[in-house]
Amino acid sequence: MLAGVRERCNAIEECYELMLGYAAQGLPGDQGSQSGGQVREFLRRAVEALSGLAAAYSEAVKQAGLQPPEPYQAFLTVLERDAKDALAAMGLVLAQPSISSQLVDNLNASIHLRALLTDLFLIDEILRPQPVSANPAATS
Repeated sequence: MLAGVRERCNAIEECYELMLGYAAQGLPGDQGSQSGGQVREFLRRAVEALSGLAAAYSEAVKQAGLQPPEPYQAFLTVLERDAKDALAAMGLVLAQPSISSQLVDNLNASIHLRALLTDLFLIDEILRPQPVSANPAATS
């Protein structure tokens, strides 16, 4: 389950990285350029990865046995909301007949996309195996 979650995360992060480069190109639209076709493909992959993301993370948290469950469930509610918001913004961009660099730059700057990326970085770090402290009381 964790590998599937990481694959979703990678697809979203790769899309964002490609969009940063695309935004910098100053293209008026995506027709006729290789990177234009790529931006649509990467956006589609990110949209697919976002669908059901919170449920996939919820299952990964359960499988990892993270306790107590309440803080994780509360955060997953935030993740689900941020994923839905980012999906709406990405869907709007994909619905356009032409995707300009400026449009992608505006999507990159969207608070919805940035919130989602921050959520992913946070939960990904939490789900990584953490070294166990030799003296847990020393960190308190």
